[in-house]
Amino acid sequence: MTFLGNLQQISPTVWEIPMSYKPGMRVPARIYATRKLVEEMDEGVIEQVTNVATLPGIVDYAFCMPDGHWGYGFPIGGVAAMDSRDGVISPGGIGFDVNCGMRLVLTTLTYDEVRPRLRELVDRLFARIPAGVGCSGFLQISRSEFRTVVEQGAPWCVKNGYGWPEDLTYTEEYGCIAGADATRVSDKAVERGYKQIGTLGSGNHYLEIQVARPENIMDQELARAFGLTLPNQVVVMFHCGSRGFGHQVATDYLQIFLRVMEKKYGISILDRELACAPFQSPEGQDYFAAMKCAINMSFANRQVILHRIREVFADVFHRDPDDMGLQQVYDVAHNTAKLEKHLVHGELRELLVHRKGATRAFGPGREELPEAYRETGQPVILGGSMETGSYLLCGMASGAATFFSTAHGSGRTMSRRQAKKQFQGRQLQQEMEARGIYVHSVSYAGLAEEAGAAYKDIDEVVQASEQAGISRRVAKLEPIGNIKG
Repeated sequence: MTFLGNLQQISPTVWEIPMSYKPGMRVPARIYATRKLVEEMDEGVIEQVTNVATLPGIVDYAFCMPDGHWGYGFPIGGVAAMDSRDGVISPGGIGFDVNCGMRLVLTTLTYDEVRPRLRELVDRLFARIPAGVGCSGFLQISRSEFRTVVEQGAPWCVKNGYGWPEDLTYTEEYGCIAGADATRVSDKAVERGYKQIGTLGSGNHYLEIQVARPENIMDQELARAFGLTLPNQVVVMFHCGSRGFGHQVATDYLQIFLRVMEKKYGISILDRELACAPFQSPEGQDYFAAMKCAINMSFANRQVILHRIREVFADVFHRDPDDMGLQQVYDVAHNTAKLEKHLVHGELRELLVHRKGATRAFGPGREELPEAYRETGQPVILGGSMETGSYLLCGMASGAATFFSTAHGSGRTMSRRQAKKQFQGRQLQQEMEARGIYVHSVSYAGLAEEAGAAYKDIDEVVQASEQAGISRRVAKLEPIGNIKG
């Protein structure tokens, strides 16, 4: 890899790019990865993470997680904390799919119980949970009511019968981040989003039925604390975000920031994709309030999907959802910027932490966590490819080094276009079914894009995360059924 010579190896899993690498860097940049993962990263990662290091108000380091790869503005896997008083907020450090995130749901069913009905289960889930580009959900609400939903998030769904109160306890921000203001959202964003609650979308979004096999439990105590108590226990994991609504919110404010950034605030940047505004400026605060609406829309989206999952399981197994233990482990967000308090060189400071394709991973003791997880640390859900499995991890005290941030997935090594050229969706589906994984997809082209070989080795990513002290492995979850857009 041509850029390896620019990196200073701090530890087996921490690599630093000094401020001397590029004019304008305010802090060094750090990549968390093994040598193998670093060597597999595209050169865009080092350019993007060092560009991030030039942003006003950045604190400590610009980070890239082990699943890092080239993205828009920040690398995917990028993390940066800005001082809340004199730092900036940047849509390129949050992403277009705001609060794209993961939700993990337990069952008390075992593989032997589910296997005979797997095909029926997957097909019914596919029928009940719309997937694919531009799909609409079953929730019929007006544009005005949608504005209420994006201010209230998942609690609106529970209040209206789409979930259980305890779901909110086990959702990041309890399913609603405070301060969302729908008056800061454009009509165009509302138009794109108001029919999309309860939908998966396309790309790398999916819903997967998985098995926690005994040999894949890495930490028995944490696994029990998170609800994995049965041999070959079946769980459900899904990954989706704020759909077209979040995309439009980001697009709207990128245009605003590009107009005011230099002329009004005198901010020069190395990459237009890092368009930003002072966090405390009127434009910065407007975006923050609108972006929170997209966070809440995504929480509501995943809440309604969980409601549909419970309906499907009840239909297929002729049992009540609570009788099958369909309880949530946790819902974690990617693609956010949040105000958090962190110790920086012994001083407790309020920081705006941008996580782009990265997961919050609080260690034990954080008051933001539900009481059940205060002693253990936060469950972290790391999604892998549909062929290779996913992981349940846990935040660690040593994660303070990255402002309690870790990887969010396995990370692509191949573009979608490349994957479609290299793999045939129909053949991939047949090969997976022969291996015991039944997939129902909107299109074969979309399936080809998500081939396991298009992603990094997820085992390597989570091992690097654990070795670096930013999240601990709890269990690997093997796929047996999958629906994709």
